[in-house]
Amino acid sequence: MNLENQNKHTYWNPYFGGFLFGLVIIFTFYMTGRGLGASGAMKSTVVAVVDTVAPTHAENNEYYSKFISEDKSPLDTWLIFEVIGVLLGAFISGGLSGRIGWRVQHSPKITSKRRLIFALIGGILFGLGAQIARGCTSGAALSGLAVLSTGGIITMLAIFGTAYLAAYFFRKNWI
Repeated sequence: MNLENQNKHTYWNPYFGGFLFGLVIIFTFYMTGRGLGASGAMKSTVVAVVDTVAPTHAENNEYYSKFISEDKSPLDTWLIFEVIGVLLGAFISGGLSGRIGWRVQHSPKITSKRRLIFALIGGILFGLGAQIARGCTSGAALSGLAVLSTGGIITMLAIFGTAYLAAYFFRKNWI
């Protein structure tokens, strides 16, 4: 039996993974004084790209100019390294378990194209929501729950409650 077939469907227990993730969040608070969040890395990347492509626009823009400095790149933040580490870890995990491949997982009721369109729309809406909320779900809900913040609890309830309601309308895309 080769290693690829042996490990093809072996996953960690999700409760153990969640427990470890909780420890990582608490450790991050201890080390940095703030929680985790991937949207900050995306914001820093967008600011750096805009500053490289159109520096005059970035300097004159009220939003971008807050993050631009002569002596420090917007990419010089630990959040960038966090996201790079998550991506590398995902590829290493997928490679070791034989789960890397070019495929689109979807319900037999929809096409790959429709699945990708819905994923793109969802990603855009998530990104816009993260900017409006000044952070993504990991920053607002998970990190808030780690310190037993009332706002974190309300955010988590709102996220899961909204997802539960929206799932009724969009379930045919996955089931």
